[in-house]
Amino acid sequence: MEKKKSLSDVVTCRLQEDIQSGKYAVGDKLPTEKELMDLYKVGRSTIREAVKLLSMSRMLTVRQGSGTYVNKRQILNPPDILNKAKFDEINDARRLLEADLVLRACRSATDEQLKAIEASIQEKKDAILLESKEACIKSDILFHLRIAEAANHKVLFWVYQSFTDMITDFFRLREPHGISCFAMSYYLHEKLYLAIKSKKEKQAIKILHNILNNNFSL
Repeated sequence: MEKKKSLSDVVTCRLQEDIQSGKYAVGDKLPTEKELMDLYKVGRSTIREAVKLLSMSRMLTVRQGSGTYVNKRQILNPPDILNKAKFDEINDARRLLEADLVLRACRSATDEQLKAIEASIQEKKDAILLESKEACIKSDILFHLRIAEAANHKVLFWVYQSFTDMITDFFRLREPHGISCFAMSYYLHEKLYLAIKSKKEKQAIKILHNILNNNFSL
């Protein structure tokens, strides 16, 4: 039986999509907490958790006594041009390798493997709420490793597994002081899992590319 998404996850995704679609523009003040509760038909704690997640991703800023505001789109600047080139190369390699792994997972993932992927998503959410960069890195790597396992191809899994140290270094250089990219891409990882579970290959590949494209900008 498919695990039902929590209300906070649903509201976080809806609010993020409303912001990205332009419903709430850069600099706009969001409706009050009570108005958001009425708009999304949820309780106060659910709204607060959604706002907290989006604040961690730098999409929102909470100003005490004033309200919650939509931030400008921020571009992550790696330390120098050489590092940016390395980041691009890592992303290119991930795109080639993980696209094949995702397709294979769509076709061959077992129920047990799908549950393992889902569990890693919860670990990612917990890490974000704890604001732990190292836990975010670990849970993100684990999520993609679980997909690689679900591809059921021993050689490709070994290749990807040997690549994870480089990805870990990539994450530490990309985001030395925070967890904004991890928070921003959380809902995409959840969507990728659901696409794999539903065996929607084209949708899964599109979501994977969105995840990798979000490695540099928020």
